[in-house]
Amino acid sequence: MKERSILGELLSWLIYIVIVVILSLGIITFIGQRTKVSGHSMETTLSDGDNLIVDKISYRFRDPERFEIIVFPFQYEEHTYYIKRIIGLPGETVQVIDGYVYINGEVLDENYGLEVMDDPGIAAEPITLGEDEYFVLGDNRNHSSDSRDPSVGVLHRDDIMGRAWIRIWPFDKFGVIKHE
Repeated sequence: MKERSILGELLSWLIYIVIVVILSLGIITFIGQRTKVSGHSMETTLSDGDNLIVDKISYRFRDPERFEIIVFPFQYEEHTYYIKRIIGLPGETVQVIDGYVYINGEVLDENYGLEVMDDPGIAAEPITLGEDEYFVLGDNRNHSSDSRDPSVGVLHRDDIMGRAWIRIWPFDKFGVIKHE
């Protein structure tokens, strides 16, 4: 009788652990994922060493919007993700002229990346985005590898893993990340 109760207890714990593992994998795969900022390309919004939770579900129900901070895999290095801000939306023409971003021929009114860009990269010439393409920049424009760099280029909707949602580390900066 005692052996059955121990066996029953072990079985219930095993079932509990399996359920927790399955739920955890489901959350990481479809809802959210932790990522760590490495580098200074998004300063002062995000800093090197910040730990974030990436919202992976929002873009299943709506399109990404201008100024949202997104996470996407770097195409040339496995398990490397970039964090950048959406600047250009599908159908728009983006160009960097004299260090400033122009969208459809108008200077972009923004509160991020206020430094004049030294290198326009491939955006020296107008880039017209396709129906599922996005142009991204880091907030620290002169220290960012972003859509101006041919190794990153424009992103397709399917490339976007999710949007930066909550900063969980350091604790003194804990909170929801503002995208506006």
